[in-house]
Amino acid sequence: MPLWLNVLLIVVAVYIAISIALYYLQDYFLFKPEKLPEDFQFYYDNQETMEYNLETRDGAVINGVRFLPKGESKGVVLYLKGNSKSIKGWGKFAVDFTRHNYNVIMVDYRGFGKSTGRRSQKAIKRDLQEVYNVLKDKTTEDRIILYGRSLGSGFAAKLASMNNPKMLILDAPYYSLTKVTARYMPFMPLSLLIKYPLPTYKWLKYVRCPIHIIHGTHDKLIPFKTSVKLSQVNPEGTRLHSIIGGGHKNLNTFESYHRILGEILTKELEEIDLSTTSINVVHSSKNSRKEA
Repeated sequence: MPLWLNVLLIVVAVYIAISIALYYLQDYFLFKPEKLPEDFQFYYDNQETMEYNLETRDGAVINGVRFLPKGESKGVVLYLKGNSKSIKGWGKFAVDFTRHNYNVIMVDYRGFGKSTGRRSQKAIKRDLQEVYNVLKDKTTEDRIILYGRSLGSGFAAKLASMNNPKMLILDAPYYSLTKVTARYMPFMPLSLLIKYPLPTYKWLKYVRCPIHIIHGTHDKLIPFKTSVKLSQVNPEGTRLHSIIGGGHKNLNTFESYHRILGEILTKELEEIDLSTTSINVVHSSKNSRKEA
């Protein structure tokens, strides 16, 4: 057998082996769960909480915590977290919403914290819809805000596309998870291998509520240009907020993030009477007479 053919066969075999490994091990690389014992007690300084368990139709248990505001409730924020740890640690961020008098619901995905069940994109989407349905039974949709952080941004976009919440807020979102992984494995057939494609851009097309996108300009994991591109999917209802100098995991350390979040939570998207603006004014061309 010619040498070149031997080399080719080895390359093909290695490529296939990597593809198989990527398919079966992607959960390990994508999710970094923290497991909690069943008797673990959630506690946060200066936060009042209530713990809940939701049993799904396939027998899984989705564990969540409700953070209560100190004043009269303005509504509820369903906070969908990133891909690591559990709500034990993520709960510290609830204060950014309770201080504006919003209830906050945080849940752990399957296999995280106290939540159980076999994880898949379809199962997580179904679980979150069940959580959303419970919220709809407790309050009206015009009081529900969806907040998706990193990994959770795709699931939040999907929920918003299937329901009618008051608002959708995406924190460091991705265009699709396939696009993110393609940055690191450009030669792999990821469209065939990825079990969690999470095409945020597709779901945003069907979102009817106001969309706010918050992204750090120095994000190395999911570049800021990703949110620029996402903001063009549904431009009429979308506002893009940049955190100058912000990275992927430190937006909460910027005063501008808290100022922007406060403005989003306390104000509605302004309805503009375009007839009172300069929208139809055309700049003079180069050939037009210069103004004094």
